[in-house]
Formats: sequence, C-alpha cells, structure tokens
Amino acid sequence: MTVVLDSSSGPTPEQPGEDDGERGPGRPTAVDVVVPVCNQEAVLGPGVRRLHACLFGAFPFTWRITIADNASTDATPAVAGQLAESLPGVRVVRLDEKGRGGALRHTWLNTDASVVAYLDVHLSTDLAALLRLVAPLLSGRSDMAIGSRLSRSSSVVRGTRREVLSRCYNLLLRTALGAGCSDAQCGFKAIRADCAQVLLPHVRDTGWFWDTELLVLAQRSGLRIHEVPVDWVDSPCSRVDLLAMVLADLRGIARLGRGLLTGALPLAQHQLAADGDPEAAAAVTGEGARGLLRQLGRFAIIGALSTLAYTLLYVALRLQVGAQAANALALLITALANTAANRRFTFAARGRTRLVQHQVQGLVVFALGLSVTSGSLAVLHAITVTPPTRVEIAVLAAANLAATVVRFVMLRSWVFRPGRRPQQGRRLSVEFQEGGQ
Repeated sequence: MTVVLDSSSGPTPEQPGEDDGERGPGRPTAVDVVVPVCNQEAVLGPGVRRLHACLFGAFPFTWRITIADNASTDATPAVAGQLAESLPGVRVVRLDEKGRGGALRHTWLNTDASVVAYLDVHLSTDLAALLRLVAPLLSGRSDMAIGSRLSRSSSVVRGTRREVLSRCYNLLLRTALGAGCSDAQCGFKAIRADCAQVLLPHVRDTGWFWDTELLVLAQRSGLRIHEVPVDWVDSPCSRVDLLAMVLADLRGIARLGRGLLTGALPLAQHQLAADGDPEAAAAVTGEGARGLLRQLGRFAIIGALSTLAYTLLYVALRLQVGAQAANALALLITALANTAANRRFTFAARGRTRLVQHQVQGLVVFALGLSVTSGSLAVLHAITVTPPTRVEIAVLAAANLAATVVRFVMLRSWVFRPGRRPQQGRRLSVEFQEGGQ
C-alpha cells in the first residue's frame, strides 16, 4: 500500500517574492528531490527544513521535495506529515516495504517532474552542489548526474574504514563491470525522468545496490553521465550496517555481471527505446545471447590455439631459463597475439582506432593471468622444490583455464565493450519552467 500526503497550501515563507516550490496552474515541476527515510525521526525535521530553505532561497527552477518513507516503525511518518503540512512544496509518500531502492524506484516512476534527484536525509553532501547536479540535465546536455566524493576537487571528511571501503568498491566495479564513474555509491544523484522510465523497470535491487545497478545500466545503455565533485561530511548518526551492505553489494555485482555477460540485460533495447524507437528496440530481443554464443565460440578457438602456442613456447624456453621466466615470456608473447586475434575476430574491432589502448588493456589482463599462473607455480614449488615438468604443465594448464575465464570476462566487459556516446550525441527533449523571482 502507498499513501501520499501532499500539501497544496501552507504557511508562506517569510521571504517575499521567492518561489515556494509549488507547481500551481501552468507551472510544471522541473526537479523532484526525493529524500528516502526509514526510522529517521530525529534527523528528518532538521534535514528537510534545511533542504527546503536552500531550495526556497536560491534555486532557480520549480521544485518539489518528496519524503519517501519506506516502512518506518518509529515517529518518522508523523514528523513527515507535519513537514508536509507546514512547508509548501513538500509531500510524503509512505510505502509498506523497506528498501531505499524500492522507495526511489516508486517515487521516480510516479512523478510529473522533468528531472528526479535524491539525497540522504543527513545531508552529508553540501547542498551548494545541487544546482550543479541538475542543471546539465535540465539543459539537455546530460542524461544522468552523480556526485563524486573521489574527485580531486572534492572535500571529504569521513573515517579511514569508510574511505578504504569506498575506494576498493569502486575499483572492483571498474574491474568487474567496466564502470566508468569514480564514485558509484555517493547518495547524491539525478536523472532525467524520461531516461528513468526506460531504465528503472530493469533495475532489480531494492536496497543499497540499487543506484549502482542503475548507474551501470545507464552507462552501458549509452546515457551521458555527468560527475559533480562534492564536499561530503559523514554523519555520526548514520546507522548503516557496513558488513551487510558490503555482502549485498558483492551479490549485486555478481548478479549484474552475469546479466551483462550472458546478454540477459537488453541494453540495446534500452538505447533504442531511449532514442524513441520502441519497435526497433523490440526487434533486438535475444540478440545479446546470440552474440555471446558467437563470441564464446571464437574466443574458445583462439584460446585453444593460444594455449597450444603457450605450451610449446614454455617447453622451449624452459630449457634455457627458469620456470617463472619461461612462464612470463610465453604468456606475454601469446597474450599479445591473443589480444590481436580476439580484437579482430571475436569482438570485430577493426582499423587502428584504439589499437594501442586495446593492447595496453590486454596487457593489464595479461598481468592478472600472470598472477594466477605464477601464483600456482609458487604454490607448487613451495610443496615440491623440484616438481616434474609434466606436473608443472598440468598445474599451469589448470591455472590457465581459470585465467582464460577471467580474460574473456574482462575483454568483453572492459577492453572491447562499446564506449559511451559522446556528449554531443542524442538529445532527449526536456521541457521545464524556471521558477524563482
């Protein structure tokens, strides 16, 4: 069940001439700022009043604040109702199910605003960045905007544990999913409502991984993503269970990675639908899975030839140098040839465009493969100082099999993935009306 409380009237703020954020006749809402909450009775009032004062005082577009209460059991609903009654432009949406992602999904899909945004109730992000977050979306220059705490120009105050976890998480996203953003989990994001209508039905998570999943799908679908450096101060009142959040995020990454790898996510449909061609979008259903099978077949053939070449090179070089050196040289030579062959035959990348970049990225993948195979050799030699050559080859074959799986995933999701569209690409029309004085 969903309950909506919306005040169409209320005390007029004591700043004459300022826009109160109300829609009113002929005044469409430009930005709907959603504040998801669950059992936040102590901080909800101060946070929303501070946000309201910021928007009321200097924000040049029409706006609304939506408090999205997801199954609070304390006095949060009562506090939210009082805010909606006393502050013009504030409404409350109450949901029966917990989950920040579910609350954002519901409110973003049920709005008349041109742009939807969200921020955390603690207002850890400096509100001065809000205009910079939504302005590129309202002008049509970007489709999605995210706050980044990891930008060089950002100022962040938080504990060492959270800082390390955040950087490791974003590194994992870039490695496993090819994410191009610097900070996926900053609680400060906005997206054009028409783009949200296309992507949100495909976002499965309803918790903390929700916005990461949305961001990855947006990037893979070709949306133009704008990053905004933010000043951030961690709230001492935050009650996030870091361990539970990390485990949930790891499960989300694994699920999303499988969807991208198998073609289960209709990214081509997203792109075509976002461009206003739903019939063409429907025609590509299943293409991702068929393309994956073709790529797997060609990759397997090239991989078999590379493994044969690697084995022959290793045996030949092993007679001249040590096992580790022979492994590294054989793997390097075959890695360069393997990347070139997969570039041409598996992923259909022709010409000189990004040729050097592909080889450099291929060497990064090679380094990961080298760590797997070298690590297996090190373990073998720790167990047996002088193992027979046939045992070395058997161990390396098993290690190479694991490295091959990693290699295919990284080649497909990172090295040869389709790039994002340039900023001068498609334009989705967004109509908005400026408010203010």
